[in-house]
Amino acid sequence: MIVLKQKSDLLGTYASTLCLIHCLATPLLFIAQSCTVTCCEATPVWWKSIDYLFLVISCLAIYWSTTATSLKWIKKALWLSWCALAFVIINEKVALLPLPEASIYIPAIALIGLHLYNRNYCKCNTATCCTKSI
Repeated sequence: MIVLKQKSDLLGTYASTLCLIHCLATPLLFIAQSCTVTCCEATPVWWKSIDYLFLVISCLAIYWSTTATSLKWIKKALWLSWCALAFVIINEKVALLPLPEASIYIPAIALIGLHLYNRNYCKCNTATCCTKSI
């Protein structure tokens, strides 16, 4: 658990990147599936559930990253990006607003960039060296 907390930006970057790949691959997988099998019209439940798994992993990574960063703006930006990602994913499931499919890429790419920036900015050797607020 300590290693995950220390490497939370890497975890967040990996989770956001996998989420982005998942979002990019979904249309391609279902086009390929529809060309080969015409029996199933609905998206499998396990594939839809991956969205929520990425949200939980991202939330934990952001929580750990924001407790160990010294930049106030990055804390706000990480949480804002996560909220935007959560909104787009939930909106996709319940169809509150008509959003384009590509809208999910913006918060996912933002999370990747913010985690990478935070990781490069805050290079610490101890667990408490980056906890000072600016």
